[in-house]
Amino acid sequence: MSADLGRIHADSHESLPDLVAENGTANPHSLTVTARTGTNVELRIHTSTAPFDVAAEAWFPASAGTVVTVVVRTVDASTGQPRHLPPVEPNEWARAIFSTVDSTGGYFLGALDPDTGTHRSGQFAYRLYLDPARRAIPVPSQVVTCPHYPLSSVDGQPETTVPIVD
Repeated sequence: MSADLGRIHADSHESLPDLVAENGTANPHSLTVTARTGTNVELRIHTSTAPFDVAAEAWFPASAGTVVTVVVRTVDASTGQPRHLPPVEPNEWARAIFSTVDSTGGYFLGALDPDTGTHRSGQFAYRLYLDPARRAIPVPSQVVTCPHYPLSSVDGQPETTVPIVD
């Protein structure tokens, strides 16, 4: 399922971050929207960027660029406590954000903290890796700290994972 950009923009008066800009306008970027698939549920969407520069290792070339992290928290609009929401709508938001540079790239990390790899209830994490020219690239194996699932696998395509390299 591809992101329905028209519907996403119609649901929110807030803008998506500009991932092509190199002046830091996308870092960090937050927006809150009402979930259209749940009652009294909000999506709190946080996007951040960070540079990466990894040395070559056996079988893996050196790589540098920018990692884009999108964290979508699904919370009760009244209490702010985590609420369950199927990943379809959070996936659409991640795809919409990533589509500002590449409509097919990106990884689903699951319901976890992308920095620690620990489970986080009511949260979905996504990543996109960009080269210095701001084009999407496959995840460099040297930066993988938790499983990465291509967003296409979440949408019914054959599932593949990127192994964790210790």
